[in-house]
Parts: sequence; structure tokens; C-alpha cells
Amino acid sequence: MGGPEGIADDVRLLRLQAVTDTALSRLAVADLLDELLERVTDLLDADTAAILLMDAHSRQLVATAAKGLEEEVRAGFRVSVGRGFAGRVAATRRPVVIADVTPDDVVNPILLDKGIRSLLGVPMMADGEVVGVLHIGSLSPRVFTADDVQLMQLVADRASLAGQIRSHKLDQSAALALQRSLLPATLPRIEGVDLAARYVPGHAYGIGGDWYDVFTLPSGWLGVVIGDVSGHGLPSAVVMGRIRSALRAYALVCDDPAEVLTLLDRKVHHFETGVLTTALYAMISPDRETVRLSSAGHLPPILAAPDGPGVVLDIPVGPPLGVGRPSIGRRTATVAFPAGGLFVCYTDGLVEHRGEVIDEGIGRLADAVRHAGADAVCGTIMSRTASELPTDDIALLVVRRPFVECNKSS
Repeated sequence: MGGPEGIADDVRLLRLQAVTDTALSRLAVADLLDELLERVTDLLDADTAAILLMDAHSRQLVATAAKGLEEEVRAGFRVSVGRGFAGRVAATRRPVVIADVTPDDVVNPILLDKGIRSLLGVPMMADGEVVGVLHIGSLSPRVFTADDVQLMQLVADRASLAGQIRSHKLDQSAALALQRSLLPATLPRIEGVDLAARYVPGHAYGIGGDWYDVFTLPSGWLGVVIGDVSGHGLPSAVVMGRIRSALRAYALVCDDPAEVLTLLDRKVHHFETGVLTTALYAMISPDRETVRLSSAGHLPPILAAPDGPGVVLDIPVGPPLGVGRPSIGRRTATVAFPAGGLFVCYTDGLVEHRGEVIDEGIGRLADAVRHAGADAVCGTIMSRTASELPTDDIALLVVRRPFVECNKSS
């Protein structure tokens, strides 16, 4: 039979197996976090346990799962990094032990109301960043050992992966909800034009800052927009949504695309500091014969006459939104839109390819424009120019002015 050292080794092995059990990987994220808390309280004979995950947007720790401190989760408790016990663990990125808890040590009143006397907390790390904090508590004073800290860190490492998955899923769900509301699956039916669009994400979130929009103004003019907010994922999508709404509002009070972009530029400078955005705003006349457009650092659109190839429009290009002085003059260009013609707008993900200058991609896009219905044109362009595995978002919007048949009465 083994001596005390052998028994201690067996206990450590059982502890290790309890938190590295492969069966845990089959659980849903929420169930996994709850199971880890259940096991760590049993293994360390603790009275409470909690996991607080980092909210990347507010840089606060949010109570996400708990055992013995369920009120903390129900109350939505959150604490800034550096404040209180959990905030201190996150700020130092090191285990923190409090042998005798006092009101000066914690900011969460639930911990004091519960009568917790001793606390052990460890950081949850992923890719070198703090993604949360795991802590346990005891209702009686106790001394936490080095083995206790080591076991807690193992549990924290396991919980970190689950926390990352949970955060990713939440961001992805929110991003997809935005995508459905801001990039509708079908474009509106508008008299005098044939519309089609494509959106292809170049990353895991399913949406980024690229967007397109089409709307009819009270004057009968048709607004056509395409834009690109720098970045990916939910943060860029949120900014994109705000910019899209602001542009629509300015379009109602201005009948000049350059004026609309000037107002939008002021908005971005004031409310979206540090965000780089390009946008192209075009207005198609009620008779659909004319396009007035202005560009804020966006790539030039393609126009194809019914009997000619796609031509890259040579229009004045102002600086991107949020760059330079917001009062800088922007200009509007006017071009004819012939019956049977195509007006093609796009973002850089469609024409930028590694190892070549962007002009080559734009030229390839112009060559790919073939006269057909708008949806067929979109399909041809995507098949001939888009990468199979894009590294950047792709937005494509095609407006076709159909021929109008005149029925003469006898």
C-alpha cells in the first residue's frame, strides 16, 4: 500500500480527471460552465463559485454562471477591470487569495450578504487576453493551497474555451440579426428599374461593415447607396447600421448627393471618431434617364450602355468619411443612364486580390459585365471576379434600366 505521498498523488490524479473529463466537451456551453462550477466546488469543498466573462465592448466582467451565488447572475452583476475582487484578478492577470474578506476587498454586496469569509480567484485567459474570472468562496476562514490554485487554473483554462465559444455565438447571432434587418434577402420592386445584389462575408461572423441600400424618395428620385465601414464583425456592423440610417435621413432633406455625404461626414467625425468609411451615393431621376452621384473615397461604379462594354466612370472622388476636415467641398457628377443600361456598384472585396494592383481587379469587373437581367449580371460578375474564399466582405449592387415597350393603338 502506498504511503501518504502516494495517497496525495492519487487524489491529485482524481482531481485532474474530474476537470479534464472528455465527456465535458459534449455539453452545451451553458451546461459545461455549470458542470465545471459543480465539480470545482466539490473538489475544493467550496461553498460558492462563479464565472464572470469579459464584455469586450464595455470592458467589464459580467456574471455569467454561478453556484451558491445565483443571485449574482440574475441581477446581471458587472464590474470594471481593476475594481473589487474579480476586477483585481483581471487587472493583475494573476491568482488572488483573500483569507479574510472585508468590505474594502469586494464591491459586490451579494458576497458580503452571503457571509463569504475567504476567496480564491484566477484569471481566464485565451490568446494572451483576459476573457473572464473564475472564483470560489468559503463561508468559513480557510487557507487555499498551491494545489488548490493549480486546480482552479485548470478549470479556468477549460472554462475559457467555453467562454470564447459563447461570446462568439452571441456576437454571431447579433451580427446575423443585423444582416437580416439591414441587408434584406430581397430588394424592393421599384418601377422603371431592375435590381439585384449580392453579399458574401469574408470572415467567420457572417457580416461586417459593407452595405448597400436602395430607397425611393418623396420626389420620385431613387436613392442608391453602397459603402464600406472598416473592420469586421458586430462592432463594424453596428456602426454601419447607424451610418445607413443617418444617410437615409439626410437624403430626405437634401436633393444633392454631395450635400448628403457632407452631412454624413460631419456625423461620422462627431459620433464615430476613428471609424474609416467609404460611401457612394447616387440618385436616379424619376424618368430613370439620369444618375447624379458623389463618392466619399469609394471605388468608381461601372456603367454599361446597352450596346457597349462596362466603363469605369471617371467621377470626382472626395475623401472617405471621417478623414480630414468635415467641411471640405464634395462634388456631384451627372451621367446619362440609357435604356437597357447597367449601373454597377461594389466594394473592394470584389476587386482586391493578393499580388495584383486594384486597377486590374476593376478592369476585370468591367469586362465581366454582360447585358442581361440584373440578377443574371450579378451571377456572372461573381463567378468571374470573386474569389472562392474571400478574405474581405463583398457587396455588389446592380441597377438595370429596362427598355420600355410602347404599345401604339390602331
